[in-house]
Amino acid sequence: MVIRRPLARSQLPNDTAALARSLLGKVVVRELPEGVVSGRIVETEAYVVGDAAGHGYRGMTPRNRSLFLERGHAYVYLAYGISYMLNVSSEMPGIGTGVLIRALEPLEGIAVMRLNRGVERLRDLARGPGRLAAALRIDRSLDGLDLCRQGPLWLARDGYEPGEIGQSIRIGISKDANRPLRFYVRGSPFVSGPRSLNE
Repeated sequence: MVIRRPLARSQLPNDTAALARSLLGKVVVRELPEGVVSGRIVETEAYVVGDAAGHGYRGMTPRNRSLFLERGHAYVYLAYGISYMLNVSSEMPGIGTGVLIRALEPLEGIAVMRLNRGVERLRDLARGPGRLAAALRIDRSLDGLDLCRQGPLWLARDGYEPGEIGQSIRIGISKDANRPLRFYVRGSPFVSGPRSLNE
């Protein structure tokens, strides 16, 4: 049986790009009334200090204040009024940087994910940041949660090490668009994005 433990804050690199890479292979755990739903992280994007594409670039607001918490907290926002996005705050308190969790490989609660998403195909349940938030029923009520302790939403480690890690430019942004701050597990069918970025 696999032993899963909360990811300790001391295990999180105090650098946004390093954290984005290190989160690959870790597990997002969502505790729901129906049971546990979880997925292994296979794709992330870093939004670093001085990054014009980052939500913390212009400073703290009531909407983005969770991004300015100590590394390891959830920052959840609604994109384009449609999809929630799960981010992990990534540096010292007050900095305002984060890592977007872009895709998961479903592990537990797949039947619940299918109901939440309204799709059957395993590959499509959590491939993309909006899809994974819907699959795990993540919304603004989870914003600001400490992901380094067990609760309704947390990050876990189970000793798994991902294979080869790829790196590319980020997806779907216009500012600072050419920075290679997207990280993914090469060969994973659960990674999102165009094939040209997943070579």
